Amino acid sequence: MTDKRSGSKKLWKWITAIIITLFVIIGGASLYLSLSWKPVLTKKIKEVVYRGSGHLYQIDFKDIQLNLLSGSVTVDSIFLRPDTAIFAQRKKAGTAPTHLFQVKLARLKLRHIRILQVYFQQKIAMNDIILENPSINMIYNKVYKKADTAKAGRSLYQLISGTLKSVHIKGIKIADADFDYVNGSTSLVLNSVKHLNVQIRDFRLDARSESDTTRFYYTKDVFFELAGYHAVSKDKLYTMKADTITGSATGKKINIKGFKVIPMYPDLAFSRKLKIQKDRYDLVFGQVSFSGVDFMKFNTDRVIHAKALEIKNTEARIFMNREMPPGKGNKGRNFPHVALQRLPVPVTIDTLKFKKVNVAYTEYNPMSQKRGTVNIDQLNGHILNVTNDSLSRVKNHYAAADLHAQLIKAAQLHILINFDLSSKNGAFTFKGNIGKLDMTSLNPLSRPLGLVEIETGQIQKIDFEAKASEQGSEGVMQLYYNQLKIKLLKEGEEGKPAHQKGLLSFLANTLIIKDANPSKGEAVRTARIHYERPPGASFFNLLWKSVYTGMRETIGLGIIPMKSPEETRKAVVKKMEDRKEKKEQKKQQKQGEKRND
Repeated sequence: MTDKRSGSKKLWKWITAIIITLFVIIGGASLYLSLSWKPVLTKKIKEVVYRGSGHLYQIDFKDIQLNLLSGSVTVDSIFLRPDTAIFAQRKKAGTAPTHLFQVKLARLKLRHIRILQVYFQQKIAMNDIILENPSINMIYNKVYKKADTAKAGRSLYQLISGTLKSVHIKGIKIADADFDYVNGSTSLVLNSVKHLNVQIRDFRLDARSESDTTRFYYTKDVFFELAGYHAVSKDKLYTMKADTITGSATGKKINIKGFKVIPMYPDLAFSRKLKIQKDRYDLVFGQVSFSGVDFMKFNTDRVIHAKALEIKNTEARIFMNREMPPGKGNKGRNFPHVALQRLPVPVTIDTLKFKKVNVAYTEYNPMSQKRGTVNIDQLNGHILNVTNDSLSRVKNHYAAADLHAQLIKAAQLHILINFDLSSKNGAFTFKGNIGKLDMTSLNPLSRPLGLVEIETGQIQKIDFEAKASEQGSEGVMQLYYNQLKIKLLKEGEEGKPAHQKGLLSFLANTLIIKDANPSKGEAVRTARIHYERPPGASFFNLLWKSVYTGMRETIGLGIIPMKSPEETRKAVVKKMEDRKEKKEQKKQQKQGEKRND
């Protein structure tokens, strides 16, 4: 029994010794091969990058660590850079790419790579590549492709086929990258993002993958995600945030959730920092979704094309302070279809969709010292052919909008707008209708901005149609209403509410105001829309002022001329000076009373 136990122990000792010896031999061999293969692998990596890019890129790194047992490779301190001399030659020949890349990263990991297969069969097969904390510069260059060279370049597989037979990587992960989009001609950073994550699925490069139409640049998909985006505008007046930005190359989509443009200061304080009249924006986009995005077109030609862009669950608050001087600029250049033409890249959105968008446009009237707001709620609809691309405009130079909304929380609005994308003066046409409305619902707007209070009045409907441009608008309106009665108000001072101008209100209702359309026994009156736009008026201001002038003429106020912007500004300045003078007099009076005490 003792002999058996002794023999068993000896057997296990032998087995243990053999296993340890095998591990030492394998480990030593692995270490030897790793050290001896390091220069071979280093040379092979640099050769593949250089040849595979058509001599356009070179790669340098500090160290490479190879583990034959696990099939892993770790490369430290990598720098991938383009050869500017080669790029210049290819640009002159018309064969250069639109974008160059410059990449720095601390560490690159290649896992489960079949190293012997690489050496003996010239095939690369691995599970994944991980790029940790890379810094990526994507450099845009204006490149003119020559007609005879546009399709003459060799494919990526043809470039590497002399060195490798195939490459297959199940996944590539780029973690926490800093990404800059740079203008190559000026070296200016056009856009910059931090903490970008990218996942590339099933990269395959061989003779067959070249013609696989289900792949995007040899991959089954490129997915990117940016979480917690945060930036400050160049003028330091806005903060921009986004919860998440995600996209898929083969899915041809981009989704942005929780994007916000947040002003740094309250409305009046914000406007007074600008010194002149400018809109203040407070925007919250619940969801912005692009679909049918042509990523390939953007990469090769720097052209943005999407089949659809949907803006959903959005709140847009716009504020204007009329106490500030108007400035010398012409806001006609900011009409939506005019501003679109100034974008630095060609853009085409086949259909721009709106779902559940609420817009609030507020003006501060320094005469009444009150705010008035026009609310456009539950905006739904679409705009077709949103483009600044010259070739697209040759086919169709109109963008057509069809929009439905609730106006001032009381009436249904339907409007059609036809934007002339080729117009030099921002020309467009619009027509639409407004449904039933209790006119007293207009008081939150008419009291602070027009110093008019509507006592009674019912609108049955409004039909309008006009042509417009930077110069103004011309058109017609039919306003059906009855039982209209108003009060004319005088602004209150020192916080007191506005009060009625009794005699003038009586005279207005008796001699000027027409209380109905059609009047009893008469045909429906058709009013003329005529509005001369001042340079400081925005697109939205032009629309509602055009409708307002038609309403004024219909109810009888058309015989009273509207003040010009200059006259209005003079009145505002005088009123503000009078208030300042009175305030100073009261201050001096109080100081005198204190001295007498």
